[in-house]
Amino acid sequence: MPETISIFSPPFHRSINPSEKLWTFWLTDSGQSHVICTPPAANVIKTYSPNLMVHPIMRETPSPSSASTIAAPVVAMLANLHSLVIGPGLGRDDLMQATVAEIIKAAREKGTPLVLDADALWLVQKQPELVRGYKECILTPNVVEFGRLAKAVGVDTGGDTGREGCKALASALGGVMVVRKGLVDWISDGSDQWTVVGDGKGGKKRSGGQGDTLTGSIGTFLAWRKVYLEGSWETEGNMGREETLMLAAFGGSAITRECSRLAFAKRKRSLQASDLTDEVPVAFETLIGEKEESKL
Repeated sequence: MPETISIFSPPFHRSINPSEKLWTFWLTDSGQSHVICTPPAANVIKTYSPNLMVHPIMRETPSPSSASTIAAPVVAMLANLHSLVIGPGLGRDDLMQATVAEIIKAAREKGTPLVLDADALWLVQKQPELVRGYKECILTPNVVEFGRLAKAVGVDTGGDTGREGCKALASALGGVMVVRKGLVDWISDGSDQWTVVGDGKGGKKRSGGQGDTLTGSIGTFLAWRKVYLEGSWETEGNMGREETLMLAAFGGSAITRECSRLAFAKRKRSLQASDLTDEVPVAFETLIGEKEESKL
């Protein structure tokens, strides 16, 4: 299977996050999917499905091992991975954050596409140099996380979290793609050409955890993108790195919003984040479809 995803969601009490994201990967046909976590979390996560590939590598404070030592087996896997999604359920434990920092540095060296969300954004807030200028990286902050990131890199958006604010933050980060999720999703790499809005109709309820569908979808599209850019598939057209990065981000936004719309139509106010996951195959077929019947 050419597309392989890896996720970092270590703590036991946050073990639901990788499950939702992995289902999104599978349902959009990502191929192999791995979750990298702590041993206590692994015992829970493995019970979700026999198909899960779980690696209990991560460690929390206190641990006799250094961050670089813990990161080493993950770094060794990078050559076989097509994208990394880091953050959901990660937590802010010092050792965990330091380990992820080591993995991000190694991923940059190897050119591995990244999606950073949740507590990985906390790490970027503390160490923006980890991603600054890395144009194979997509950040998916909500409005609050967006404001923290802007403050961390010295960007005064004047309270603008829309088009201009998103452009300003992405530009300050050296062209990193930013997906500011919200009522509408603003997407930008800091340029006018690649600044768009994801404003497809969604559901009327926002449930915690919906962002996992977004990052899971983007992670899958980034994996496809890498295979496409490597020329491993027979394809039509000749899209470049910037265009395909934007398509991955926009596609994730569109899939998530359609999942929300479909799930709300069925569940109304009882909607939960996991209900979006059930709608991923339908949303994909509705918006994209297979090659012979593609909507694009």
